[in-house]
Amino acid sequence: MSLTHLTLLYGAFALLSIVANLGLQKLALLAYEGLFAVPLSVVIGTGGGLVLKFLLDKRWIFRYRHRDLSHGVRSLLLYTLMGVATTVVFWGCEFGAWALWHSEHARFAGGAFGLTLGYIVKYRLDRRFVFA
Repeated sequence: MSLTHLTLLYGAFALLSIVANLGLQKLALLAYEGLFAVPLSVVIGTGGGLVLKFLLDKRWIFRYRHRDLSHGVRSLLLYTLMGVATTVVFWGCEFGAWALWHSEHARFAGGAFGLTLGYIVKYRLDRRFVFA
């Protein structure tokens, strides 16, 4: 796969994951407005976006096959671990924008920015440590 094609495909998958993440956050907020609604929605969105991105990256970006179920679980755990650092960046941007501007639109914009930044770093981590 050419570098251009890889970049476009990875970008498209990152965009799909961002939409899934923020969409799940919005749905969670519509379903629950109680105590800790925003942090809970962020966790739900992050989990959904992570699983979607893992499946897309594994199949289409890295063309990776698992030997068995335990190998697949190990890969998902490593993928998740690589995502922890990038999630800190994402959440920092999202909650930082929310703290500065006190609006849902700002929070989602901060989240989208943080996710974009995180995916750039995450590709390199995944290539080296998860799908090597």
